[in-house]
Amino acid sequence: MNTKLNKSDWVILALIYGVTILLGCIDYYKEGNKLIEYLIDFPSTAFLSTVLILVFIQKIVPTFLVHKKAYLQFFIISLILLTVVGTLENLIGRLTSGGSLSTISNYFTYLQNGLYNATDMVGFPLGVLLMKKFYEGQQDLLEVQKQQKENELKLLRSQIDPHFLFNNLNTLDSLIDTNPIKAKEYINRLSLIYRYLIKTKDAEVMELANEIEFAKNYIFLIQTRFADDYEFKIEENISLVDKFIPTGSLLTLLENVVKHNKSDGTSAIKTTITINKGWLIITNSKSKIKSTNESFGTGLDNLKARYKLLSDEKIQIHNMDAKFEVFIPIITLSE
Repeated sequence: MNTKLNKSDWVILALIYGVTILLGCIDYYKEGNKLIEYLIDFPSTAFLSTVLILVFIQKIVPTFLVHKKAYLQFFIISLILLTVVGTLENLIGRLTSGGSLSTISNYFTYLQNGLYNATDMVGFPLGVLLMKKFYEGQQDLLEVQKQQKENELKLLRSQIDPHFLFNNLNTLDSLIDTNPIKAKEYINRLSLIYRYLIKTKDAEVMELANEIEFAKNYIFLIQTRFADDYEFKIEENISLVDKFIPTGSLLTLLENVVKHNKSDGTSAIKTTITINKGWLIITNSKSKIKSTNESFGTGLDNLKARYKLLSDEKIQIHNMDAKFEVFIPIITLSE
């Protein structure tokens, strides 16, 4: 469930509290309440309710219902929070109306009334937002599942792409005559790539360390085929243990570099893969030669769709005059 409130969520809250405050003002007018009660009671009620709703959506529900499945803890914590906030709102109303805390005869009953009050304050808007979030989550799930099926077909097709195989066979043919030792290494790297693609075709995410090793093999093929046209550097600034990215992400990003950037023969296309806390960043210099390959952005669009279910973070793309960079979130799987 997406725990961040979007624009439509805030609009719904504003409408609910707008109507609630309007009806409350009518009741206050009929009862002859003082101006200070209008100025303090309604804003404080809206503020406390909104804070409590944010706590439920962003902390309580994800922690105790989604991740831990701790229903009893969720129930107890919910009762405590509702009672505290509802009682606080009652106390504010009592003080603004000129009442005194010393006149409270039964504190247990007062706390009970606070719980009932908070249920009225929070129950309806929270229920509406949770239903909306659930519906949006189901829609995203269906969309991503559809996209994943398309991605799987594209991945399977890429494994037997005749152009990819043809280009590598041509490179091998020339190496066998000129450099048999490197030809043997080329065959070994090519077999590792195909083995990895077959082994991971059903995996949604893969350990970052494995993806980096795969990238190194793929980079070897690129540099062997294109000689000095491309330069690559990998900077690992954090430990790769327990870090994951969507399977085949680096293949997509490296293919993007080669497909849309051709060296002019005087300077190489320089690409850096940087691994920082939370992000993998791939940056490449842009070719001065205009690419003849039409870009549909399908590779990056596929990654964006897969990340909808995998992370709250989004892919960031920066297309500048001299360089192109893509930030993809690193995923840490929690138990």
